[in-house]
Amino acid sequence: MRPAWPGNAALTGSVLLHERRSASGGAATRGLRGRGTQRRDTGCLPCLFCEILAGERPAHVVLDEDDVFAFLDIRPLFPGHTLLMPKAHYETLLDLPEELLVPLFGAAQRLAGVMESELGAAGSFVAVNNKVSQSVPHLHVHVVPRNRKDGLRGFFWPRTKYASDDEAAALAARLRDAVSRVRP
Repeated sequence: MRPAWPGNAALTGSVLLHERRSASGGAATRGLRGRGTQRRDTGCLPCLFCEILAGERPAHVVLDEDDVFAFLDIRPLFPGHTLLMPKAHYETLLDLPEELLVPLFGAAQRLAGVMESELGAAGSFVAVNNKVSQSVPHLHVHVVPRNRKDGLRGFFWPRTKYASDDEAAALAARLRDAVSRVRP
């Protein structure tokens, strides 16, 4: 298990999407290429979420399936706030190929259900930012447990932190176990 990730990396300059195939000719992985700080191993600009997926940065994993991956947000709106992303790098929802809509939003639907069944939330908030307010330029879906009078008003989103890495790890394990029991 990967512990919580430490922060956000800024990307600068013009950015282009490119594809990199494994040495064996296997499935493509996607990354960013353009001006800016490039990774030595791939020549790609760093993408925080691709680095988490590659195990280069720590995260509390909630879901790991063929096409999608989810982990706890380190600055959650509420405990259990999960970030769900396609494993292939796409910057926005508009870039996502049609064949990944069902895997991504099917997983979002299951995670939203788990927020209620496992965390006892009255409901959930599911959101995608495209460019504006998108702090990491890798498509991701926020799945957040919600309750009436929980303090969230409009788009004023006060962020919190987990009391400890152990607390986050235990919550991630609880969500991971619950979502694994829900059929895709």
